[in-house]
Amino acid sequence: MRTLSLPIVTLAVTLTATLLAGPAQAAPGALLDHELRRLHSSEVVNLQERLGGSPLLLVNTASRCGFTGQFEGLEALHQRYGDRGLKVAGFSSNDFNQEIDEEGAAEVCFVNFGVTFDMFAPISVSGDEAHPLFAELAQQSEAPRWNFTKYLVDESGRVVAHYPSSVRPESPAMREAIEALLNGE
Repeated sequence: MRTLSLPIVTLAVTLTATLLAGPAQAAPGALLDHELRRLHSSEVVNLQERLGGSPLLLVNTASRCGFTGQFEGLEALHQRYGDRGLKVAGFSSNDFNQEIDEEGAAEVCFVNFGVTFDMFAPISVSGDEAHPLFAELAQQSEAPRWNFTKYLVDESGRVVAHYPSSVRPESPAMREAIEALLNGE
């Protein structure tokens, strides 16, 4: 009978443990371990410091999209659940060729819709050029297929729900999921 050397046995045990553990999970906080510039501003913020440790609703946005009116519903969620800890953050993107220049995007958000939640300067949210934040969101759930894809994320940075553009922020499904997250369910 042939015996295996210690390094081979160690490798086999490590490989078996890795396979049984399932897919690797990002370390808590790794999702937000980035610095981004605020929309139409020179201010750069650390996402972990700004958003970390809170339940989140993260959304890729565009100003010339049929779903742009969802800014109103997102702001309503921000107003309704902000005092309970939910943080809403929008990430402007031109991945689907529907974002105007950054100045125009800021006007649509802040003037036309009165957005007070965090909005960030344009980034890529899909494909090979996706910002690492959206690459991680895609790995945990699904990459945005269009503007106004919404990700509900728990305090540890885990995606707990994902909504396509067609699901409006004020939908019962989203409100119920937010309530459940805020209630620790």
